[in-house]
Amino acid sequence: MNLAEAILIMGPVWQIYAALLVFAFGACLGSFLNVCIHRIPREESVIRPRSHCPSCGALIHWHDNIPLLSYLALRARCRKCSIRISPRYFLVELLVAGLFVLVWLKYGPDGTARVLGLAPVNSLSLVVVYWLAVFGLVLGTFVDFEHMIIPDRVTIGGMISGILISTLFPVLHNQAAFYGGLGSSFIGALVGFGILWLIAILGKLVFRKDAMGFGDVKLMGAVGAYLGWIAVLFTLMISSFLGAIVGISLVAAGKREMQSRIPYGPYIALAALVWILWGPTIWNAYLDFLIPPVEALP
Repeated sequence: MNLAEAILIMGPVWQIYAALLVFAFGACLGSFLNVCIHRIPREESVIRPRSHCPSCGALIHWHDNIPLLSYLALRARCRKCSIRISPRYFLVELLVAGLFVLVWLKYGPDGTARVLGLAPVNSLSLVVVYWLAVFGLVLGTFVDFEHMIIPDRVTIGGMISGILISTLFPVLHNQAAFYGGLGSSFIGALVGFGILWLIAILGKLVFRKDAMGFGDVKLMGAVGAYLGWIAVLFTLMISSFLGAIVGISLVAAGKREMQSRIPYGPYIALAALVWILWGPTIWNAYLDFLIPPVEALP
């Protein structure tokens, strides 16, 4: 009996308890992620010095650093100088906690339905791998929003770690042997990097300026390394659609000009998260729509 079967047998109370533990764990990692989002673009250590107010420099005591709760208790203000704390801190903690729970809810025995139609996972190691991917995607998203860059720790680090993890856990790519996982990951990274690199080159030729940041190219390579080449195609389609909708909406609202630069990394990250949670199910439904099963043909 594995962990998923044990939790299922123990009933809904233990399932809720496990989800709450995962939520708390995700919120704690979200708190650390806030440190990374603030410090990595500034090339500062994420370990030292201790957490402190960026305005007055006062150290943040443990009771003012409890994920989610401290933000609410302090009414979003520093205890020392009363300057307002960015809502991003609360949002990141809540977002990571929620995404961790959704990934956890994918885990369960074969043949059992998942809530919200989540694509099933029956390996606990994949849950941990997806948590790592969530961490990197959220990090890249918020740094890109704030600084219009995606850290190499997310992109290049994602490609390297994706290939290594896929070799150790080939089941990530539905492979049985290590060389199958290695090959699938390498092809995914190559396809992801290559497609966006080609789009960037063609865009520069057409528009006579950089149409896409190289960080986006590397990020798609990392997505391919972790999730495979099919996930790259899915991510490209969904992210392009989302980016176009948001961009057109901003131009229509007068908040951006047609030639304004808009970060594309967050849309890649969002599409990759959709793949992690529902992607295979959506992709199979899409293929069935394009190519109906033989019995469905007239």
